Amino acid sequence: MRKSLSRRPLRIVGLLFGALALPALATTDSIVADDLLEPDQRHENIGELVTQFIQKSHYNHISVNDDLSSQVLDRYIESLDGNRMYMLASDLEYFERHRYLLDDMVKSQPLDPVYEMFQIYRTRVRERYEFAIEVLDTEPDFTIDEEYQFDRSEQPWATSSDELDAIWRQRVKNDALRHVLNEETWEETREILTNRYRRLLRRMDQVNSDDVFEGFMNAFAHTLDPHSSYLSPRNSEEYRIQMSLSYFGIGASLQPDDDYVKVIGIIPGGPAAADGTLRPNDLITGVGEGDDGPMVDVVGWRLDDVVDLIRGPGDTVVRLQVIPADALPGSGEREIALTRGQVKLEEQAAQAEIVTIPNEGREWRIGVIEVPSFYRDYRALSSGDNDYTSTTRDVKRLIGELEEDGIDGLIMDLRGNGGGHLTEATALSGLFIDNGPVVQLRNSSGRISRLDDPDPVARVAYDGPLAVLVDRFSASASEIFAAAIQDYERGVIVGQQTFGKGTVQNLYALDQYMQPEGDRGFGQLTLTIGKYYRVTGESTQHRGVNPDIILPSAIDAEQVGESVRDSALPWDTVQTTRFAPGDPLDNTILSLIANQEQRALDDPNYQWLIGGIRDYEEARDRDTISLNIDARLREREEDLERRLERENDRRAALGREPLESLEDIDDEELPDVLLDQAADIVRDMAELREVNATPGQTARVTPQ
Repeated sequence: MRKSLSRRPLRIVGLLFGALALPALATTDSIVADDLLEPDQRHENIGELVTQFIQKSHYNHISVNDDLSSQVLDRYIESLDGNRMYMLASDLEYFERHRYLLDDMVKSQPLDPVYEMFQIYRTRVRERYEFAIEVLDTEPDFTIDEEYQFDRSEQPWATSSDELDAIWRQRVKNDALRHVLNEETWEETREILTNRYRRLLRRMDQVNSDDVFEGFMNAFAHTLDPHSSYLSPRNSEEYRIQMSLSYFGIGASLQPDDDYVKVIGIIPGGPAAADGTLRPNDLITGVGEGDDGPMVDVVGWRLDDVVDLIRGPGDTVVRLQVIPADALPGSGEREIALTRGQVKLEEQAAQAEIVTIPNEGREWRIGVIEVPSFYRDYRALSSGDNDYTSTTRDVKRLIGELEEDGIDGLIMDLRGNGGGHLTEATALSGLFIDNGPVVQLRNSSGRISRLDDPDPVARVAYDGPLAVLVDRFSASASEIFAAAIQDYERGVIVGQQTFGKGTVQNLYALDQYMQPEGDRGFGQLTLTIGKYYRVTGESTQHRGVNPDIILPSAIDAEQVGESVRDSALPWDTVQTTRFAPGDPLDNTILSLIANQEQRALDDPNYQWLIGGIRDYEEARDRDTISLNIDARLREREEDLERRLERENDRRAALGREPLESLEDIDDEELPDVLLDQAADIVRDMAELREVNATPGQTARVTPQ
């Protein structure tokens, strides 16, 4: 039972006629003069400037040399064809001649080979989709027992067009089967897929020289580390619009993922966050306008075109057709209706509620403060408004409200909090520690600075039992706060190992360093210039913050997080800074773990969560899928039956009536298992505190 206190809501040298020997192309006549992409002097100037910044300012003091060139080539190829569905082994062999030349190109030489490689890639893409359209002339036999390997990222490159044809016949069959399973006729399916493949061909035709340059420069930047990047002038403006929060949309961060658009984050305070249905890693396949407008298939669209379709006037409805991140491979889409709105700072604000836990005739009251991001209204602050909005101010006020209402302990819920302003992370930490350092920062020159509690004379806002609830999406500023609470022994960290982003970036607007040519700017560079360290000297980079009490999570730490990225900067240490931690919590944590594990054995909600995670992991480990319609139908039915059985097992254990269908589930009634577990842990902490404060009592908590 919960009581809520507040609810806010080419120029291509030798490509065709030169002396270089090209890899064999199946349809060289598809490359005509109008198709040629070429760099201009502006691109070469940008490459030179970016290289200077990297060598002077990147944290790792990068040398732009042959070794880096080799890495950049591999990453550029991966960015073009990471799933190895288009290019041939002969293409890769041809690209080898550029392996140790890319460093010289970005420094001072023409970038023509970059565009040449893209041109070959584009030709291969055209070949594949032209072939896919031909395959649709004949309806596939969905009764044949065969498997399609949809993940080819670790497979050898195809050696011939015939080999790719065989792969693509299965690809097209899988695309078609998804629609047939949704009860669309073959004619409807063929029309949808024909239009999709033609659109993908048109998308290749729409690629311009700036797009090619941006793609290559991002492969270059991402070779340095995952958070350094280059944005073209067009995308720089898009970034500015998003940062101003002045647009109307759904409040989600999107990125291309092969032919799809993937959701990579939900922006706090936006419509998607308020609705709660759209999740990170969902794939968007269609966009519909209004309550009943036609659903436009957007597979294969440019990202910016999909964004333009999703945006629209405020208070209007947009419908998204998505493949959920946790769906079985090949399962059907889900439709989500969202009302467009403006992402507003005040709607990102921290929120509070109270979780009540009845136990042995007493009702324990655990306060929960959800912090979606670390925000501060710098515009109001710089204009002299002393009542500016900030995370720390809001949390301090909410703590006061919770204590007035009477709480026995507090949870700071930082799940999904990707960070924000560093000043807010240090200030928020100061609400729970007396005074002292919060985080250390080392810059590219090796100089270490220390950031302390910004208000050391202010009294602690809350000194009761405290837990910080985190997951794999808790990153950056969230990790600084959680690390400080853990290092000062001020509370316990509960949940999942955090993301592991312990690096600092600086944004360079390149127009400030070169004179723009008319209305054509140079874009912007984001560069990693420093790293964060805990007061203990350990970096939060790569490893994140490990919880004191681990709770299960459906977020796969092998797919999400800094450690997954092969160019991530390593974990390391600096010297410990002087700080005064509280009394050690080791014995308390051991007791809390024992109680939590005992409770979990008999908790229907916990077992329901574990079962769901187990099923998801089994599906996630697959890299092939059946192309037999009966097998696919059987798999889908079995999945639905497992989900329903798992839900009814939970309901039976709780004394509730079983459901006949998953459609009868009210999402509002589903438990937040991790929050409930955290609340029980804090209740244990409160009980331990009371027992230890009573003379003659033994500090023991009985699991409930």
